[in-house]
Amino acid sequence: MSGEDRNIRVLHVYRTYFPDTQGGGEEVIRQICHNTQTLGVESRVYTLSPHPSPQPLQREEAIVYQARSHLEISSCGISFSPMGQFRELAEWADVLHYHFPWPFGDLLQLLNRDLTSKPTVISYLSDVIRQKLLFFFYQPLMRKFLSTVNVIVATSPNYVASSKLLQSELPKVKVIPIGVDEQQLPRVSADLVVRYQNQYGPRFLFFVGVFRYYKGLQFLLEAAKSTSATIVIAGSGPEEQALKQFKQDNRLDNVHFVGRVSDAEKMSYLAACRAFVFPSHLPSESFGISLLEAAMMGKPMISCEIGTGTTYVNKDNETGLVVPPANSQALAEAIDTLATNDVLAEQLGIGARNRYEQLFTGEKMGQQYAALYRELLSANRAGAR
Repeated sequence: MSGEDRNIRVLHVYRTYFPDTQGGGEEVIRQICHNTQTLGVESRVYTLSPHPSPQPLQREEAIVYQARSHLEISSCGISFSPMGQFRELAEWADVLHYHFPWPFGDLLQLLNRDLTSKPTVISYLSDVIRQKLLFFFYQPLMRKFLSTVNVIVATSPNYVASSKLLQSELPKVKVIPIGVDEQQLPRVSADLVVRYQNQYGPRFLFFVGVFRYYKGLQFLLEAAKSTSATIVIAGSGPEEQALKQFKQDNRLDNVHFVGRVSDAEKMSYLAACRAFVFPSHLPSESFGISLLEAAMMGKPMISCEIGTGTTYVNKDNETGLVVPPANSQALAEAIDTLATNDVLAEQLGIGARNRYEQLFTGEKMGQQYAALYRELLSANRAGAR
């Protein structure tokens, strides 16, 4: 089979992946791999793991290759393992697809400059927000890395407009929204829906995610002091202990932490809830896949205007309510509105589902990435000839 007849081989490069972690970046990769499979794309994933076993790991969407993680600095995993595995995978690939930011990934690309003639794509997951001092020293490496790539994919036009870095790279920027394939997610359990609604009532609001500094959960708990609405919070993470202590200190009986939930439980919570609340207050939250899942389930949403894709998914008064960031009072008012206004909640839920179908299906995302890979590969082969 000739190189032009076989599947396009794509190597995804990211700092972490399933089953070690379950976050937005990992889900983006999973959805891209899954939704391009039937379009002539074969995917592999290169990542780090503290315990790389089994090796390689065969998953439904891709084969995962794990190098041992030896060190982590400000969420940047670093490996001192030999480069042979990465080089072998990069040589196998037709297209290298990095998921940004991961400075060690930048280094992998730059240390293998003889491979940079291959088409290279970045999925731009987030600006570097919190680590300002480290970013100062990282910038030269980052700029050098960006100079070697062909296309930078942003997940929303909102983020392109608000990100200084993306604005400085506009000729390379292309927008492909994240998509979710609902056929890939577990079916809702009617028994669980009944159980959750019996336990929390039919009007509870739901949040699911990793408890990170930018998720705004402290403002959600502050808002809970001003509303009688029931709020169910699923997940875990670095901020968990402080959040639970705040709940205890303020006797927030209307707030319920339910811990990490399975995908099946998550979908059943979404089916059971009145609305989905997503209080992320910093642009480190570049998109919000949980918002997509809520929209897919036809649920009205509450989110904050932070200049990123959260407001691309959730349009104010069309799919939900958008409030100022870090504003507990506005958050409480939005919660009360959706908890009590049946007509508005139903109208916004219908709008959310319609917007999901128009923009955010896994099929649409897969088609756009497969077309991008083919376009880059065709241009690369033409240039070589």
